[in-house]
Amino acid sequence: MPRELPARRGFSVTYLGKALLSRIDPIAQAERLVSALPVKDRTLYLCPSPLYGYGLDLLLGKLGNNSVVLCIEADEQLYDLSVRNMGALLGRAKSSIALVKAGSGAGPELCRYVRSKWGERRFRRVEMLRLSMGWQLFPEAYSGIAEDLRSDMATGWGNAMTLIKLGRLYARNAVRNLRLLPRLHDISSLDYGGSPVLVLGAGPSLDKVLDGVISFFGDKALQPESRPFRIICADTCIPCLKDRSIMPDLVAILESQHWNLRDFSGVSGWGASAALDLSSLPASARVLAGKAYIFMTPWTGLRLFNRLAEKSLLPTSMSPMGSVGLTAVELARLLSGGPIITGGIDFSFTMDSYHARSSPGHLYKLASLNRFASPLNAAAAFRQGCFPVQSKSGIPVRSDPAMRNYRELFEQEFSKDSGIFDIEGPGLALGVRTLTLDKAVRVLAQGTYVPCNDSPAPMPKANLNAFIEQEKNLLLRLRDYLTGTESGEDSFDGLLDECDYLWAHFPECAGTGGRRPPSSDLSFLKRVRAEIDPFIKLWDMTLREIENI
Repeated sequence: MPRELPARRGFSVTYLGKALLSRIDPIAQAERLVSALPVKDRTLYLCPSPLYGYGLDLLLGKLGNNSVVLCIEADEQLYDLSVRNMGALLGRAKSSIALVKAGSGAGPELCRYVRSKWGERRFRRVEMLRLSMGWQLFPEAYSGIAEDLRSDMATGWGNAMTLIKLGRLYARNAVRNLRLLPRLHDISSLDYGGSPVLVLGAGPSLDKVLDGVISFFGDKALQPESRPFRIICADTCIPCLKDRSIMPDLVAILESQHWNLRDFSGVSGWGASAALDLSSLPASARVLAGKAYIFMTPWTGLRLFNRLAEKSLLPTSMSPMGSVGLTAVELARLLSGGPIITGGIDFSFTMDSYHARSSPGHLYKLASLNRFASPLNAAAAFRQGCFPVQSKSGIPVRSDPAMRNYRELFEQEFSKDSGIFDIEGPGLALGVRTLTLDKAVRVLAQGTYVPCNDSPAPMPKANLNAFIEQEKNLLLRLRDYLTGTESGEDSFDGLLDECDYLWAHFPECAGTGGRRPPSSDLSFLKRVRAEIDPFIKLWDMTLREIENI
């Protein structure tokens, strides 16, 4: 039990043989620490083991409206002590301070708590505030929580930057791709049963994986119906597989920009099946001649998605991963209950090997060779931010922050799934069990081919046409409000919220969970007005294409 001892002002605490507060004047000591603390804007102050909360009143008086204090306690008895003694402060300033019991491994849950209590993209930094010696009881737990909060914050800001740059394109592509719904299958209609799945990325290790598969299975590896396992690959892998005459079962297509089209060089009309994201480049749907399936990874929360779901028009949703390799693994989990083996998902490279042979990046490097250009990719290997690292096989390789983040996301999403394996090679460790290539092909050989019955009824065009007309009418009404031909403040605010895909990518709105400036903000309204007419044209174009199907 914590031992509370009276001091000159307040109380001192002794616990587990340690004095956690000054035995002379703990209040004065805490206030000196707070007075010396530089106050920063949009900061989450993390206070481990606050005990009586001495000094926090003074801190809250110094903070602006956009900074808060999060108190955490890992010990049950010390947490009870804080609850008893900080109740008045917590009730008086509930919007600026919170007390949470959190110990080792509580970082992810605490990140969700911060987002739910104070909102998305509210803070720029995390500052540790140690007002007692209680933090020394669990230093690693508290440091781990702080790092988790910083990492989550960095991820949130990174996602917001992506949304600012590409959010408009995602929305435009999604509107255009709605025309595919009457003739594409939803990804949920596809079922691989318990077949093993080989998921392929275009990293340098892909060459060895494909050579090993062909060596073991021979010609049986070439066609889906002749092999005992399934192949799901990233779109960047298509030329590599085509070069070896291997037909994948499914190609995952995620990219929204036109750069994606070079992945399909030389494979136009090839009979491979494809799974397209709703926000992928519309031209991608026209390249491959096999069956096409559709799914979606919601890039942000939009009311447009809710309206699509209400009309049963929303494709099957999956968590947004940002990487086509990770999305391919998630597709494999969705479609098969069998073992999943990854290959070529490396998140690393060397000076002489950045991608697999025949991949677009590799072919571009070969095409640019001359007597002045080396085949070594030194510019990529030594650019700012790249760093040396050991692969899962102990081989020295190089990586960069973006690849490292994707690797960490892979581990976060898939490490707890005992049915996912990785093949040894020059890639980074992914947090799942690693198999030798020989062991991996033997696991794949234990499967059996089961034909898929994936012919759902096509979506009625009338439903989609009615939805598009409804969306057009919303935009027309919003335009009328902005041009002064309609009035009504309540209706106007509601229309702005309903048409959130017009402004979700604005810098002040991206990644905020739907927050927007007030409807009196003239700059905001002018930018919304500029978005309306292009989207009306997109809805019209999509409607005409659906009618011509």
